[in-house]
Amino acid sequence: MEYKLVIVVRTDLGISKGKMAAQVAHAAVNCALKAKKSSSTNFRNWFDEGQKKVVVKGENESTLRKLQQHAREVGLVSSLVTDAGLTEVPPSTITCLGIGPASDSEIDLITGSYSLF
Repeated sequence: MEYKLVIVVRTDLGISKGKMAAQVAHAAVNCALKAKKSSSTNFRNWFDEGQKKVVVKGENESTLRKLQQHAREVGLVSSLVTDAGLTEVPPSTITCLGIGPASDSEIDLITGSYSLF
């Protein structure tokens, strides 16, 4: 596979596995829908290859914002997920960041050094 979508999840929140799964799903859906409209070649290649998704650890909100800025600077689709605050975290808490889908090499320049969840 040469295309992927990476989701960076904050580790400082201590959210449950179920909450993390829901937040990751939000990021993946948001990025896929954005990419289908604005980066259709990347979307199609990623979709046709099986929709590879990778989840990595991000230290805090500041980390996610810096990564999103980097993604924007190089023209990659991204989506910060902001929680409604109905369960485990306060309203408007940023929980994760999706980047892509795009080529492995493009995304690895941004998130390649981050540890897998």
